[in-house]
Amino acid sequence: MRKVQKIMLVGYVSDERYIALDGVRFEFESGGRSIEAHSRATGSVYADVQPGPYRVTLRKEGFGAKSVEITVREEAPYQFRLLSNHLVGYMWPKYVSAGEKSEHRVHATEAYRLDLWRYGWEKEHIRTIGWFDEHGPLATAQITPDGDYTQTGIQFNRRGYSNNPHHRQYVTAPEQSGLYYLHAKTVSGEFFAFPWIVAPAKPQAKIAVLASNINWNAYNNFGGRSNYIHPMALPAKPTVNARLDLARYNSDNPMDFSSEDYAPLSFDRPELLNHIPETVHITDPLEGRSECHVLPAEWRLFGWLEREGFTYDLYAETQFHLGALNLDDYQVLIISTHPEYWSQEMYYRLKAWVFERGGKLMYLGGNGLNCAVEFLDEATMTVRNTAHGASSSEMATINKESRFDFYYESEACLLGVRCTEEGIMTGAPYQVVDASHWVFDGTDLTEGDVFGEKCLHMRCHGGASGHETDKMSPASPANCQLLAKGLNPDEGGGEIVYFETASRGAVFSVGSISYPCSLPVDENISKITKNVLAQFVAK
Repeated sequence: MRKVQKIMLVGYVSDERYIALDGVRFEFESGGRSIEAHSRATGSVYADVQPGPYRVTLRKEGFGAKSVEITVREEAPYQFRLLSNHLVGYMWPKYVSAGEKSEHRVHATEAYRLDLWRYGWEKEHIRTIGWFDEHGPLATAQITPDGDYTQTGIQFNRRGYSNNPHHRQYVTAPEQSGLYYLHAKTVSGEFFAFPWIVAPAKPQAKIAVLASNINWNAYNNFGGRSNYIHPMALPAKPTVNARLDLARYNSDNPMDFSSEDYAPLSFDRPELLNHIPETVHITDPLEGRSECHVLPAEWRLFGWLEREGFTYDLYAETQFHLGALNLDDYQVLIISTHPEYWSQEMYYRLKAWVFERGGKLMYLGGNGLNCAVEFLDEATMTVRNTAHGASSSEMATINKESRFDFYYESEACLLGVRCTEEGIMTGAPYQVVDASHWVFDGTDLTEGDVFGEKCLHMRCHGGASGHETDKMSPASPANCQLLAKGLNPDEGGGEIVYFETASRGAVFSVGSISYPCSLPVDENISKITKNVLAQFVAK
């Protein structure tokens, strides 16, 4: 009688986006025996093996091959991960102070050149780091961990480079604070740019600016998870078709915020959403779905500050959380674009500075401070989404204005405004409400006039009020003044507000993600912002 071959499900194989890979070749080795297998359409791997330890080698064209030691278990299918051959990289740490070092972690399948640039009003070439090539075949190609490395970090350079410190490459941060990018370019012309935030070794300016790197991490889906794709944890099976498989597209709860607990998200991952193409300049339209609310949009603010002659010190939000930024060293703090995710410590530290010690806050963004995060360590955070959804209407059913309000208080207590769905994903100019206020000095704008028509934000094109917008609420301070309102549909325009505190502190908020993308190109937006900043620095 012919013996029936018994095969078992060993696991699943996917790429860095957690997309199922079919046709991956596997070799299982144990006790002198070698078994061949291939992945199926769902990424499933079935093989004629018994439970126990194996050395597994896997290979697929267009992806890096690797070998791993695993223990096969019937009750726990293994998650194999492969990394595609596309050029990608990041600095680690991603933020430092001047004079400190970061390691550049680049994944490349051919020789590449690395250059350091500073991104102000112009892109400034600082220096060439050097050329990096294989030595051994494909030695510049990285090896990812298996499983859910959105929680643990992707750990580039961790495997294979541990025996020789000369293989670990570091760059010393320049003395000037600001936004820097590393440009990686291969011999065949493939290009990838990745950011590096350099804070001052000690305060140099009156103005501190925060780069919203907590927000970048929440939206970063490298590895297959973000706070919007599988926010609670990776599912057991990788994605075959996103529209059919992801709750974001096929459930009544598209955000999938239905749990009290969410798996952590590691900062130790490349950020594709912060890549800036080599030929892009600061006054170019900001194309793409993701780029318009993360660092490429924030760069428009940083560069505008330099164009207008304002000296500033740049910090990452995580540096503020960890205590590297002392607000009392500065007169003004600027947060911008989309600083949606903040820790409790950051919020109350900033609020005390504004309300008790006379700090001046400029909030040049939208949907800010809307959700709390907790840090498990310096490289890992957990988002506190709640189990009640994220929209203002969902929060209203439990008498809360935001996810941050659910745990602490409404962000409108500090910012004067908070985000609502009205006007979401639209763009429009603002209309003047109170032309007598000094923020409009020198603009010739009168009550009812429209301004902010020009904007580089192309996802929600139409004006400086857009993408996601904030408005005053019952939690806004009683003396909060409405200065202008966006003309977005459904009364959904962002609201420009101003108020002062008893300690002589002040807050200026614009209530729009799109606002920084108008600064380089809209004369009135530029003048109003310059008026506020000059007033805040002078006091």
